[in-house]
Amino acid sequence: MAKRPPNLTYAVDDDPPLPATLLLGLQHVFLIAISLIFPVVIVRSIGGSPEEAEFMVSMSMLAAGVGTVLHALNRRGVGSGYLCPALCGPSFLSASLLAANVGGLHLLFGMTAVAGSFEVLLSRFLHRLRVLFPPEVTGLVVAMVGISVIPTALANFMGRGGADAATEIPELAVALLTLGTMVGISVWSRGRLRLYSVLVGMAMGYLASIHLGILTADHLDLFAEAPLAAVPHLDYFGWSFDVALLLPFMVAITCSSLKTIGDITTCQKINDADWKRTDMKNVSQGILADGLSAVFGGLVGTMGQSTSSSNIGLSIGTGATSRRIAFAIGGILVLLAFLPKLAMVFVVMPEPVMGATLIYSVSFMIVAGFQIIMSRMLDARRTFLVGIPLIMGLSVDALPGLYDGVPPILAPVFSSSLSLAAVLVVLLNLLFRIGISKRVRLVLRPGVDDADSIFNFLERQGSAWGARREVIYRAISATNELFEAVGSAGLAEGDIDLEVSFDEFNLDVVARYRGEPPVLPSRRPDVVDLLGEGPSASLAAFMVTRYANSVRVDTRDGACRVRLHFDH
Repeated sequence: MAKRPPNLTYAVDDDPPLPATLLLGLQHVFLIAISLIFPVVIVRSIGGSPEEAEFMVSMSMLAAGVGTVLHALNRRGVGSGYLCPALCGPSFLSASLLAANVGGLHLLFGMTAVAGSFEVLLSRFLHRLRVLFPPEVTGLVVAMVGISVIPTALANFMGRGGADAATEIPELAVALLTLGTMVGISVWSRGRLRLYSVLVGMAMGYLASIHLGILTADHLDLFAEAPLAAVPHLDYFGWSFDVALLLPFMVAITCSSLKTIGDITTCQKINDADWKRTDMKNVSQGILADGLSAVFGGLVGTMGQSTSSSNIGLSIGTGATSRRIAFAIGGILVLLAFLPKLAMVFVVMPEPVMGATLIYSVSFMIVAGFQIIMSRMLDARRTFLVGIPLIMGLSVDALPGLYDGVPPILAPVFSSSLSLAAVLVVLLNLLFRIGISKRVRLVLRPGVDDADSIFNFLERQGSAWGARREVIYRAISATNELFEAVGSAGLAEGDIDLEVSFDEFNLDVVARYRGEPPVLPSRRPDVVDLLGEGPSASLAAFMVTRYANSVRVDTRDGACRVRLHFDH
């Protein structure tokens, strides 16, 4: 069972009061609304009408609402069971623009549904691919999710999210006020005000935007003119398929799946104080929900849906990760799909408010990603495994246009820093596994070798395996004590052969030698024992049992074997 982290006010299985649930859900909806720009961009790229854009925005809210609920379910193998909201996935944007320009919105809808079906199929055997997703891979993906949002976040923060190329003082003032309010409440507030830090910050941003003229009368007119309730036009529904676009959408859904794996890993970590590794069965359920969300999005008439990393960052910042909040988010989004007047509140969100909210949220994602990476030991292989994809991913944003010449079929991979880094880290992980043995040996000579030999050997292997640092150090301590107990008591007639094996769940150290077996007491030696002969060996033998999770000693025909087991 997961251990509840002390920094959470409402953990995943908690039931916040209904008013708190609705308010917490509402501030998540404000953050999700930022992604609604993607459907508008797609419609404008093909010269579509405002009605078509309105239709896609409404359907995007409907699909995001359904997807958010699916992720929170955790029933019949569907959903991770976490607060992991869905929205219009940035990974789909490049392929969606290509489809819309080739065959219109109907082709976009059809290809999105097909891509979602592929993700559903992937979820059925994803749990068997644990080797592809060690912590350094998932950690980098989580960090890149946050890093990839930085250009958008900063552009909006500075009031340059659209065609405006200049930062105005009022825009900067709103951004600083919004972010300052959010951060100030999170850092210095007492009680439960922290839960609503984003909602309070955004409210301050809206009020300041009205006062400083960023939200104008034209924006307010849009709200006034929007109908209170409306049913989407059925004329816009339709689906088509083009086999030539299959590969770009497969690349897009793969990148989206990698991001979702990172997002769910983050959810697992923030909801378990004793988190050790990614639960791939749980991830598979989340990927199934993600695929179903994309299929549903294509069928109702919008682009692909995927998990929202920014919203997960928001849940970290507020300390509220209850899945009940996900149901509130889903309900609000579904209602907004049919209530244009209320949806307009999100559509006219000022750019500085968007930017401040994104900066607040992605700060937590970036730090969480690097925490996951550093939960394991890193050698040269793993340093390059993290460093090269990170550098190449950053090049997409640092050097715009660098990859304009790539073949169109690979454009989704090079379209964002996240997708390029995610694909590279998975490929390099497979490459760098070559030459890593899961079973290694060391010969120890009593009276010649010392603790440094054991330390250097196990630390080097722990780094190569990407093992947890604390487990390797316990193994070093236990092996040192065993060497001391056997060596100082003269139990070994010759060399001690040490064999160490590792997998993601177990670390085993087996010592073989000819001679007498050590006596490993289950209780601490008393003062009389420590003052008698061989106190060092007696204490060392006891410490072996304290460091290892289990110890087994076997003897046969003068050969002794001591097996130390450590849970990983």
